[in-house]
Amino acid sequence: MFGCRENSNGQTCFTVKVVASAAASVAAEDYKQYRYRGSCHTWLKAIEASSRRPPLALFVVVAMLATLVIMSSSLSDATSIDNATRQQQLETITTSNHTHSHHRHRRSSSTSVNCMQDARFYRNAQRPVHKIWTNSECAKYFLCLDGEVFEFKCSEGLLFDVVRQICDFKNNVDNCDITAETPAPKPLLEMADCADHTQLGCADGTCLPQDYFCDGSVDCPDGSDEGWCDMQHDPNAAGSCDPRKCQLPHCHCSKDGTQIPGNLQAHTVPQMILLTFDDAINHDNWELFSKVLFTPNRRNPNGCPIRSTFYVSHPFTNYQYVQKLWNDGHEIAVHSVTHRGPELWWSKNATIEDWFDEMVGQANIINKFAGVRMEEIRGIRVPFLRVGWNRQFLMMKEFGFVYDASMVAPHSNPPLWPYTLDYKMPHSCLGANQNCPTRSYPGIWELVMNQLEAGEFTCNMVDSCPPHLTGEDIYRMLTYNFKRHYLSNRAPFGLYFHSTWFKKTDYLNAFLRFLDDMQKLPDVYFVTNQQAIQWMRQPTPSNQLHQFEPWRCLPKQLEPHEQVCQMPNVCKVRSRVLQEDRYFYTCMECPAQYPWIRNEFGLE
Repeated sequence: MFGCRENSNGQTCFTVKVVASAAASVAAEDYKQYRYRGSCHTWLKAIEASSRRPPLALFVVVAMLATLVIMSSSLSDATSIDNATRQQQLETITTSNHTHSHHRHRRSSSTSVNCMQDARFYRNAQRPVHKIWTNSECAKYFLCLDGEVFEFKCSEGLLFDVVRQICDFKNNVDNCDITAETPAPKPLLEMADCADHTQLGCADGTCLPQDYFCDGSVDCPDGSDEGWCDMQHDPNAAGSCDPRKCQLPHCHCSKDGTQIPGNLQAHTVPQMILLTFDDAINHDNWELFSKVLFTPNRRNPNGCPIRSTFYVSHPFTNYQYVQKLWNDGHEIAVHSVTHRGPELWWSKNATIEDWFDEMVGQANIINKFAGVRMEEIRGIRVPFLRVGWNRQFLMMKEFGFVYDASMVAPHSNPPLWPYTLDYKMPHSCLGANQNCPTRSYPGIWELVMNQLEAGEFTCNMVDSCPPHLTGEDIYRMLTYNFKRHYLSNRAPFGLYFHSTWFKKTDYLNAFLRFLDDMQKLPDVYFVTNQQAIQWMRQPTPSNQLHQFEPWRCLPKQLEPHEQVCQMPNVCKVRSRVLQEDRYFYTCMECPAQYPWIRNEFGLE
């Protein structure tokens, strides 16, 4: 059984951990591959394997249209950010599919458009040659499902990129002449018999340096160097963990991911609890953070206040609040500029340049408008937890990010410890159409997300657990999962939230009750993700933590511009991209325009 609920990242799903009925067991194998937080159409695909089989085409149409509405429903959808709006649009397009009346998404009545049955969008192969590069023709695209052709059109001002499968601005689309993306042929690699032993062969026999294959940039004339790049086919794939070579403080790995750093005995290890919050920080959640959760009386055993990590996305964020959290000792990390959809764009379509625009761009915005020091912006979490393959981690390596916190591990007892990406990750790449890195990225840490058990379900974030749970259920769930960590290998216990989850009073009270319980234990610490990495680099027993420098709470030595102001500048600024005015809160000088990708400083 699967179920979905809303959070500020859109709809998310939880997964049944124990299959009880005979009918459910039929689909058990299908369920395993969908233990991932993603769109609700994911679990519909698994249900097809059960005894009740709704028509496949219906599910696929709804799923694909849900993606399309994000891409093309308004000008801002090229960099989509408003999840509430997206859900409203989804309902609109689902309805319009039955009425055939929606002006942007309609079933084609033309019999001249041939069906290309590959579950991807394409252009009309019979379009007039003299219209190929016109805006009206390049904005059209089609989808064929079970022999039926559906026609779509990007919003005014946007064109369809057939390679990236999204609507984007005219300057970013250069393939209006391409009807459909052709799958890359399989490279010959060693079979090409290249004269230089350091080179491998493309599918057409062209020989190139081995490092060019699966590096995120197309180099083969036929594109075959980037078409076969999973862990099984990447010729540059990372090797298995070698404990003799992988040594702290720069490298940590183990065969199954459960080994304690420094080989400490479990009872000597401090139990770290990692609280994280995703998305915007603003008036909707400021009272929760400033007056409810992080109060002066909540302290770690060493006397320091409990800390959290905030993954900040740009839209609707109040940067005065971000600056205040940083001043108070919390970690500020990156969650992208746009938080755009569709979800699969992050895993499949985002280029290296896109990753720089989104993640480095947001780091620049946080640095510029919240005063957070660039050297303290160390981590990222990808929107929708859609890992971006080698392109994401190449960006991280080039810019100097220290860690990613987006990968979900299969349910495991004992749970997994974070690890560096010097070697092959010690777990499978969990999630439908997930795209984990294949190469080695020495020194970059993965703060892997261990799943929570919630009765017969598993869930990746607390707010993606089943919505029918009571406050007492939540309290028991938190306590039970804490013990899974505390009474085994004491891997960091991650509790990952969107702040809207706390709006349910029973859930908030259950969490506060759990916090109070944790305060009674002498070896439990609420630390930031970066502090967890610092401990792993220098494993220190619990009885020595009062002298552990990275966890001390000495006052920050702040420059005048780094100190948060009492009254922010309230800036009403225009966004050329979003085609609207936005209010922008910062202690710094107001920008001329609303900051966005490729203009993160808001310049004219």
